[in-house]
Amino acid sequence: MLTLTEEATTAVKTITAQYPDAAQGGVRIEGAGSPESQFTLSVVDGPQPQDAVVENAGARVFLDTDAAAVLDDRVLDAQIDPQGSVQFAVTTAA
Repeated sequence: MLTLTEEATTAVKTITAQYPDAAQGGVRIEGAGSPESQFTLSVVDGPQPQDAVVENAGARVFLDTDAAAVLDDRVLDAQIDPQGSVQFAVTTAA
């Protein structure tokens, strides 16, 4: 299962806090076919019925079936720049 770093956890909570309708929601990741592919992230009010749910310290990430398969043994990390922009990265678990 995908794991979240402390930075990714903070970023997900910060992002979802900006959307009152998604207070109980999270970030949804929709995948492509491989780890090298681009993923689509969106803020949603809850998971789709087939989504895998990853929770860490109040941060919720929902993975569609493609993303769940590709990211099964990966780590989601994030960097937040001084202007508040977030860049997510997926790495291999140690």
